[in-house]
Amino acid sequence: MARVLVTGSTDGLGLATAETLLEDGHDVIVHARSAQRRAAVQHLIERGAHCLVAELADPADVRQMADQANQIGAIDALIHNAGVLNGFALLPVNVVAPYVLTALIQGPRRLIYLSSGMHRGGDTGLSGLDWSGRSATASYSTSKLHVTALSAAVARLAPRIVSSAVDPGWVPTRMGGRSAPDDLRLGHRTQEWLATSNDPAALSTGGYWYHQRTHAPHPAVQDQRYQDALLAQLAEHTGVTLEALA
Repeated sequence: MARVLVTGSTDGLGLATAETLLEDGHDVIVHARSAQRRAAVQHLIERGAHCLVAELADPADVRQMADQANQIGAIDALIHNAGVLNGFALLPVNVVAPYVLTALIQGPRRLIYLSSGMHRGGDTGLSGLDWSGRSATASYSTSKLHVTALSAAVARLAPRIVSSAVDPGWVPTRMGGRSAPDDLRLGHRTQEWLATSNDPAALSTGGYWYHQRTHAPHPAVQDQRYQDALLAQLAEHTGVTLEALA
């Protein structure tokens, strides 16, 4: 049995992931962005899941969430599932929050970051980005390029941790829309497998995955200079670094 924290667990892929992991006998920590949204995972809480409440666009909430997760302790895997499609919260939720939670939550040996095939259309330029979210300075594609590079950087800097990025496909969730053509079940199977399986493939670090197969990401993802520049900006903005992971 593994203890797995899934961010953004109140609907879509996050909820499906949490439900499946709980059904499979794992200890699950779910996350809701507000007390009102907590009701969406009440059925999981009643079955033993822990629940953390935090608005990931709020830096103070993110740090408090990390503290609460550390108080629970012994987290084996962290699935960075939460994300938004547009708006001022795009960079804070899709990139900054995963970075801070990676840096501050102690213990997970498996980190899974939700990417998107759209990351290949992202902009590698890092100048002029407003990480605070006071203004909208990046596209969804760019945010997913950043978080995919973050996953690769963690794999490089912390070889004891299995760090992976996952393209779940275009699936019929609230974000993806009802007409999305991909299989919803396949959209969360890879995350569950990476979080809990002892298959040697699942224990290999640095992969960019789509339906349990590795694919080549945007070339910038593996560019150490791009990774380092991205991490430097995130460290300057947040005041935290990934040094403790090494």
